[in-house]
Amino acid sequence: MRKIIVIEFITMDGIIQGPGGPNEDTSGGFLHGGWIGPYSDEAQSTVIRQQMNTPFDLLIGRHTYDIWAPYWPHNDAIWPGVNRAIKYVASNTVTESKWDETLFLKGDVATHIREIKQSAGRDLHVYGSAQLVQTLLAHDLVDEFWLKIHPIICGTGKRLFSDGAVPTAFRVTKCAVTTTGVIMVNYARAVTIQTT
Repeated sequence: MRKIIVIEFITMDGIIQGPGGPNEDTSGGFLHGGWIGPYSDEAQSTVIRQQMNTPFDLLIGRHTYDIWAPYWPHNDAIWPGVNRAIKYVASNTVTESKWDETLFLKGDVATHIREIKQSAGRDLHVYGSAQLVQTLLAHDLVDEFWLKIHPIICGTGKRLFSDGAVPTAFRVTKCAVTTTGVIMVNYARAVTIQTT
């Protein structure tokens, strides 16, 4: 079975909106786009390159697709794997794409994703895609999180975890701290939730 791995840049207060630039996602009046910039260092770059070079297919939401589809086909030297990957895009409105290997998931997205998970193939990497991630969490479909927790609080914005997630336990599989204070941590599903 294929795993779904959610890969996110995240603030201490759980915001995943607009990490890359000021105009990346201003929805809801978000004013803090580009918040990851001051925290880049070689340690984080090394981990990101390793994750980008892991064999994968892509599972993304419509907004992330709209940002990536015009860019990545013309920047293959930076990340060739993203163009070779099958790209599953959750969207009821987009019907065709010039980005190779793109398939659109319409209607009951959770059911489609369950079927894809059961099929043969590479693990599914999810980047950004805040709304899609909420659907995955509500249907208990996330197997791992690869998070880069930045030492910043934005106060408002799209959060990784909001109401509606199925209670699930995770265990740390990797953890390191960069020179700029970013905690890079990977979590995999644990067997059960432990309580006292």
